Amino acid sequence: MSFPLHRPNQGGPNQKKRKTGDAEPTEVDGGSSRQIIVQFTDPEGNSAGPQLDVPMNITKEQMESLLNQLLQNEEKMPYSFTLNENAVEVTESLFESFKKLADSTTSEQVLTVTYYPLSVFRVRPVTRCTASLSGHSEAVLAVAFSPDGQSLASASGDTTVRVWDLFTETPAFTCKGHTNWVLCVAWSGDGKRIASAGMDNKIMTWDPATGKPAGPELKGHQKPVTCIAWQPVHLMEIVENSVCAPKLASASKDCQVKVWDVVRGVCIYNLSSHNQPVMSLKWSGEGEGYIYSGSRDRTIKVWNPNNGKMVKELLGHAHWVNTLALNTEHALRSGPYDHTGPREFATQTEMKERARELYDKAVATCGGERLLSGSDDFTMFLWNPNENRKPITRMTGHQKIVNHVCFSPDGRMIASASFDKSIRLWDGRNGKYIAALRGHVGDVYMCCWSGDSRMLVSGSKDSTVKVWDVAKRKLKEDLPGHADEVYAVDWSPDGQRVSSGGKDRILKIWRH
Repeated sequence: MSFPLHRPNQGGPNQKKRKTGDAEPTEVDGGSSRQIIVQFTDPEGNSAGPQLDVPMNITKEQMESLLNQLLQNEEKMPYSFTLNENAVEVTESLFESFKKLADSTTSEQVLTVTYYPLSVFRVRPVTRCTASLSGHSEAVLAVAFSPDGQSLASASGDTTVRVWDLFTETPAFTCKGHTNWVLCVAWSGDGKRIASAGMDNKIMTWDPATGKPAGPELKGHQKPVTCIAWQPVHLMEIVENSVCAPKLASASKDCQVKVWDVVRGVCIYNLSSHNQPVMSLKWSGEGEGYIYSGSRDRTIKVWNPNNGKMVKELLGHAHWVNTLALNTEHALRSGPYDHTGPREFATQTEMKERARELYDKAVATCGGERLLSGSDDFTMFLWNPNENRKPITRMTGHQKIVNHVCFSPDGRMIASASFDKSIRLWDGRNGKYIAALRGHVGDVYMCCWSGDSRMLVSGSKDSTVKVWDVAKRKLKEDLPGHADEVYAVDWSPDGQRVSSGGKDRILKIWRH
């Protein structure tokens, strides 16, 4: 559908007067037939084209066609629109959303409509449980899909890591080697290794194709290992004719962060400066690939993994830092793969270049890398650590501990899960509050975005998994089925499946 592009008339001498009564809204339509002047802007605030005079009853689809014309896109791209700096999302028509704005905005002013590009592929909501996988004899504490979405790993209190075959929905391998609870599990971005760590103070790496250890045990921490993070694939060093793997970082309750060479099984650097347990760890893809560590000493420290030195310290939280998130995390996690699923790479260099290409694309969409931290002080801070030690903003609103935070894959929104039973949505660029999603009747432990950034899944103490529609800010699917608290949820990068695990020792796979 195409529209004539009207610019608002500047009122020249030859302009005819409108007949009285033309602009008056009739009682019947409630004002939806009026005209309004709008200005489309991108998320950075740059105007797209001139101000346009459009009817109030213009629909979202018509706005999409209009914007595609303005931007002269060869192929029609999907967009979402918000009014007044993300205050209201346009879901049906401009008029419906305009009514929700506060009275401060009149139709005389120019209305700023911010547009956000959406991913071209769509993820379907998961609606049913296709498999309940038993096998673990203690609570499932962590679940993670492989970067290409074709395999699943779970870690449990029964000291094992299990790898599952998603096509037959049966166990593929049980990886035995830990002697205490396994608290965390993570796939390397190239999908060739799984790392696991936990209460026995050591880290192990596994080969997902055989279920056997992929290298020596990594020993050195004096206390339980709380979290692990792989080096992004596009930063890994490739030496011709030798086994190459990304490096691994681990953090522990002994206040140390260690960087490991997983092939040789040696600790390259010991990053020590925290004086309380380190609870979260992220490995950035920007520049040299800094490591961010969040600790119970209320600080976040930035490290250079290439020389083992601390670069800066981010201060501001008044209590333990529980959780960190990067807005490029989805790209870092899926490495050289995208939503189309598995691919074959002839060489490691080709794979690295593909990962770099996808990462650069993600950074461009997100508008630069940002870090988010959530804390026991009920607040979150949004940082741009490459440019400033001071936070972009402090985000308040939760009434209890913020347990988990994550950015949407396109970096546009932030979801935070809290023990106040709510999930809150915030603007991913400036940290402004958008909405609260209520529906859980117990602490929300974890949330995870779909690959197209249109939905969110959450797991809670109330034993349910819930899928939320982000545009409508409403519950989309309620998925009961677990017999007890749900500790871990993950949405596969290709969007096909959600997995959840918890206290009832069962791993569930959910599909459309």
